[in-house]
Amino acid sequence: MNMNAIAKQSTVLDIIDEYDRKTANVEAAIKAYDDACTAIEMAGTIMGTYVEPVLRGRAYVHARDMQKNLRASGWKALYNRCQIDRIASAKDKKLFERTLADPPELTFENAKATFGPYLENPRAHILRGLAETFTDLDPAYKSHSKVKIGVKGLPKRVILSSYGSHYGAFGRDKLRDIVNALAAYRGQPLMGHDEYRLIDAAHRNGEDAVLDGRPAPVDRYSQDEEPEPLPNRGMTIRRFGNGNAHVFFAPETLKDINRALAEFYGEVLPDAEPEGVKPSASTAVSKDLQFYWSPQEVIDRALEFAGVYDLREWRHNPPDPSRILEPSCGDGRIMDAIRERGHRVFGIEYHAGRAAEARGKGHNVLTANFLECPAKPEYDMVVMNPPFYGRHYVKHVRHALEFLEPGGVLVSILPATAHYDHGELKGEWRDLPVGSFAPAGTNVPTGLLKIRKEAA
Repeated sequence: MNMNAIAKQSTVLDIIDEYDRKTANVEAAIKAYDDACTAIEMAGTIMGTYVEPVLRGRAYVHARDMQKNLRASGWKALYNRCQIDRIASAKDKKLFERTLADPPELTFENAKATFGPYLENPRAHILRGLAETFTDLDPAYKSHSKVKIGVKGLPKRVILSSYGSHYGAFGRDKLRDIVNALAAYRGQPLMGHDEYRLIDAAHRNGEDAVLDGRPAPVDRYSQDEEPEPLPNRGMTIRRFGNGNAHVFFAPETLKDINRALAEFYGEVLPDAEPEGVKPSASTAVSKDLQFYWSPQEVIDRALEFAGVYDLREWRHNPPDPSRILEPSCGDGRIMDAIRERGHRVFGIEYHAGRAAEARGKGHNVLTANFLECPAKPEYDMVVMNPPFYGRHYVKHVRHALEFLEPGGVLVSILPATAHYDHGELKGEWRDLPVGSFAPAGTNVPTGLLKIRKEAA
């Protein structure tokens, strides 16, 4: 046999076929093991006369444990074969690791649903992973106006807490996420053991760890006298006595972060009006009424934040249904969810076609420009997804507040710049996950703002 021959690379179907064959053979494999153990015991006795066990610490194998291990092994093999670790975000990787504790059945349909999106559009997932990593580190990365090409303002460093303390794994995990997010974007290898050794050696000597392509320290167990240079990450890690570490980015690395975020969020940003440019009269209305429908996960989070409880869950003495307004209601997706929870909802929509869609689902909708509707303070709540363009959302939110009774609550979906840059509206803010509006066609960073109208 030629030991240097190139091994045939397994396909996804090969892995699933092996899983199916071994799953069907679990009982037979366990029986073969039991028979072999019995044969060993018998080989150590005369006429089957028992003295003491020959096999010490014999393992007893249960079919359900073997089947669970086969599922986890099959999913992990698929994960490695498809190189998902080079594509998936840090959050997705952690989710996959948790799923391996009790994985679903391994079928081609399940594999396609799980890994297909990564393989169909790997760059989108790489960019989302980078955006998730950096927005978790510093609010500045959630601002559209700061990630457009040529705009200054991104922080030149990030702070990793608990890097050198007893809980230092948290800070090290964050550093790994930073390095790997940029590595995926740049097409570099993921962070390896040698880079950890370089960082640890520098910090033990009281020095900054510089990841600029220099080789790692010589490993005493290695046969190589001249180790290969490591990838140039363009980062410097400085550790402090309080257990924190600061990661400084070289100018080219900062540009790559900027380019990646700009590509993910989009060069033409719905909520970023060019400085010094006013919309013309002919385009102001259309931009003011820009439409992005609300994905279901966003709707659920908004209604939970507002306190729009599901009245169907009350078995005894349910509260009265709330009277809820949705301005700029589009085709009625938020109204659908409000009605399902047992509340009364009224919508206003400028676009006649979308208003007709909402009415076709049985909703009460007025076709009108919300900003031109006279306010009547008769609603318990307002839940809204106003137009994002520029700062027009401010006019919509302030006008919507006038429709609330004293003590009423407004929850609005808004671009992240409303909170992190503009700050014109005051209330309780919650970030939405990165890419929450991707199903609607935009990666604009978003959040939820809750304002309670003062009681009379």
